[in-house]
Amino acid sequence: MAASNCSLKINRQLLDPNFESYRLSLDPLPTYNIELDAAVAEVTLKDNQYTLDHIRAIGMYNYLQIDPWYEDSVYFTDCMGEENKYEVRKRRVLQGKCVPHYAALEPQGLGLMVASEKPFRPTHVDGEPLAQSASVAMAPVGKTDLIYFWKQTAEDITVTVHLPDDTTKEDIQFKLCEDSLSVGIQGYTPLIEGHLHALVDPTASTWISKDSKILEVFLQKDSVGHMWPELVIGDGREESVLSQNLTDVTAEDMIDNPEKDKASCNAQELEDCDIFPEDGSSLMRFDGETMEPTHVVNLGSHQFLFAVDVNPSEMPCFCLRHDVDALLWQPRPTQPDSMWEHIATFNALGYVQASKHDKKFSTCAPNFSYAALGECLRRVYIYRQPSPVDTLLFNRKQGRQVEQVAKQQVASLDSSDIVLGFRATNERLFVLTSKNLLVLRRGFPRKQTTTGHQSQQVSPPVSHALLFRQLLLC
Repeated sequence: MAASNCSLKINRQLLDPNFESYRLSLDPLPTYNIELDAAVAEVTLKDNQYTLDHIRAIGMYNYLQIDPWYEDSVYFTDCMGEENKYEVRKRRVLQGKCVPHYAALEPQGLGLMVASEKPFRPTHVDGEPLAQSASVAMAPVGKTDLIYFWKQTAEDITVTVHLPDDTTKEDIQFKLCEDSLSVGIQGYTPLIEGHLHALVDPTASTWISKDSKILEVFLQKDSVGHMWPELVIGDGREESVLSQNLTDVTAEDMIDNPEKDKASCNAQELEDCDIFPEDGSSLMRFDGETMEPTHVVNLGSHQFLFAVDVNPSEMPCFCLRHDVDALLWQPRPTQPDSMWEHIATFNALGYVQASKHDKKFSTCAPNFSYAALGECLRRVYIYRQPSPVDTLLFNRKQGRQVEQVAKQQVASLDSSDIVLGFRATNERLFVLTSKNLLVLRRGFPRKQTTTGHQSQQVSPPVSHALLFRQLLLC
């Protein structure tokens, strides 16, 4: 099953080009601090686990889970929990060279979606290694030493193919479409065959033969600026291809040469929130039975922000940065032609979250009424969607009336422990540490016999089930 190149279609009606900024709100956030009767079963990093991928996989793990059918019920695994044993009926193994940002199964296990900086590929099914697909068998019969290399710029790609001896121009079989490429020699299996990582412009692409030994293919990218992590989707020899590409870079560009022309833009003049990751991220959908990729989206520089469950009957949504905004996407596996739907926008959140250097978790309410950012220690930021104002306000510069205001709220938690979990519902925000569960409640607190306090300590410790029931009554 060949993978088709797709794109994420933005719903322009969900964008607000007139959004100005968030206004700091001093409205109180009632906070309930509950002491846990058992510490969180935290997995700590070992001495040999110090890479960024280790931090992403272990150090950034969200230990707090939320009941998808009853959103005000949260749970976690504590140190007193008994070890559970599970039976594995089906096992599918995919491997990649990074920690995936997003990985979710479709309902009934019909497919798998993975968003990552580097592509993932299936390797084993129920313990058996997968046979190499026909599209990967690119070496001619009896000529297994032939290989191709490729390199790219922001605008185009150059592919160099080594040809068998005594190859004539008439022997070359070349076919190029906007999403696929086939290069072969008559009488041999194709040297290159399969779907391209992204779309190209066939009318602006060409190929030439040099000395009957080398074939050079020039591909014009349809989307200028996106750097491809691979040439052909599912290419089993990507390592050698990327190694050659890296060799070209290190030989030319990585030598410290003071005579080189200076860059037109000084990176030190940019803010941290303006710096994007490398254009190599992709979103792929794999078939649940064959494990073959069916859809692929080149995310480019659209930074992954967070994933969140909105509807228990649907797959988790994922949020990406588009320019300064944060766009929420809902997977629709039953709609192959429009598999990802833009369902909500958080104005300027992409720019705001990138400026939070100590940010650890991000999430949003299931009804999209607010987004929240949690730092490693103490501080929580809440960004509410624009809402009508009760008073008459005017923009000083433009003189026009302001009818809606988006509010930012900041909460300092009564805990010095590292934040281990972070979940949001429509009315509450749950923050988990190793010893405490803190609950931030939306709106103003109810009247209490004691005034002047925004936090309430529940004492003595109670069971988790009774504890959460008490929270719902607050």
